[in-house]
Amino acid sequence: MLGAIAGDVIGSPYERGNMKSTQFPLFLPNSRCTDDTVCTVALADSILNGTDYATLLKQYARRYPNAGYGETFFYWALSDSYQPYQSWGNGSGMRVSPVAWAYETLDEVLEAAERSAAVTHDHPQGIRGAQAIAAAVFLARKREGKEKMRDYIESTFFYDMSEPLASIRTWYAFDVSCQGSVPQAISSFLESTDFESAVRNGISLGGDSDTIGCMAGAIAEAHYGRVPQAILDEIFPRLDAPMLAVVRAFTARYCQFDGSTV
Repeated sequence: MLGAIAGDVIGSPYERGNMKSTQFPLFLPNSRCTDDTVCTVALADSILNGTDYATLLKQYARRYPNAGYGETFFYWALSDSYQPYQSWGNGSGMRVSPVAWAYETLDEVLEAAERSAAVTHDHPQGIRGAQAIAAAVFLARKREGKEKMRDYIESTFFYDMSEPLASIRTWYAFDVSCQGSVPQAISSFLESTDFESAVRNGISLGGDSDTIGCMAGAIAEAHYGRVPQAILDEIFPRLDAPMLAVVRAFTARYCQFDGSTV
């Protein structure tokens, strides 16, 4: 979960000012937590306390109304309706990483990922995107290796993972669909050498930079074992006290990291 938040914050300045290079400042004065972080923390809160996720999503969105939500999601969050709206957007993938830490089998993770998506993103593509990111984080957490992850993602979710990032970068543009951002985020991790390079890879594609950074960062954290302390030191001051309390509690229960301070 920390990797997802870090990727979101690092990518936030570049969502509207896309990069096509891995060489950019990790943090700028306007680097911030966006809706990716808010919804991820809401899911962690739901898992920790057994509170209905749809209820918490609405509460968090109303508490943090300026986080940059998609229009349809924000309309749902402010409404009295609890019905999902058939979204295939990448919001289901950006927020799903906590489930990959809270459950101990892949089947449980896939089921929980579907539940977390379906409160809003009940379109098959929305569910598939959430399950693919959750599965990737879980496989990384279990040290299954990059090739096994690639094979599983391709065979289970039918994403084409064959195109290298250097090629994707030449044509990729803003795309908020799961099918147009989840495989790119996973590829960003697969071509990485450490946590930072995974996030840089994702952001360098352009497009929905904070969300691709969030998803790539979530997988990279699980694979490489921790988020570098220098990055955590930049992230934590950007979380307010209630969100930081949830992050600390979730991390303490589910995902301790050697050498990291939370």
